[in-house]
Amino acid sequence: MYRARVQRLDSDFTRDPVTLVESARVAHLATVGADALPHLVPVCFAVEGDTVYSAVDHKPKRGMQLRRLDNLRATGHACLLVDRYGEDWSMLWWVRLDGRGRVTDNPREVALALAALGDKYKQYAVQPPDGPIIAIQVTRWSGWSAAG
Repeated sequence: MYRARVQRLDSDFTRDPVTLVESARVAHLATVGADALPHLVPVCFAVEGDTVYSAVDHKPKRGMQLRRLDNLRATGHACLLVDRYGEDWSMLWWVRLDGRGRVTDNPREVALALAALGDKYKQYAVQPPDGPIIAIQVTRWSGWSAAG
């Protein structure tokens, strides 16, 4: 479904970058606020076609007025970084998904996001997130792999 974008990666991968991203358990979400300051947080996520979803879940936070949400509402700039690090540097890789991020309250899209997140994370299947849903419409994939 999104093979054309994947072929534009900066480097050839020995493994399919889409598979690497979809199988990763955590990513880092970068947003930029109206003040042009970046903000970076680890997130759980699921890929559905050209869109990446993440949710504000029940894990402890300082409140529901989160900077990542404010930033997306202000600028819409979003970047998701998925990577593998290890002491064997021949196995290193990263994939970055750039796109337009937003907070969605569309009932059909929220249901799709919650189903995808529940399929990927058993914790979400047991206790679905009840906070806002982030949707990132991916416009560009880039990446690097030590394996070439």
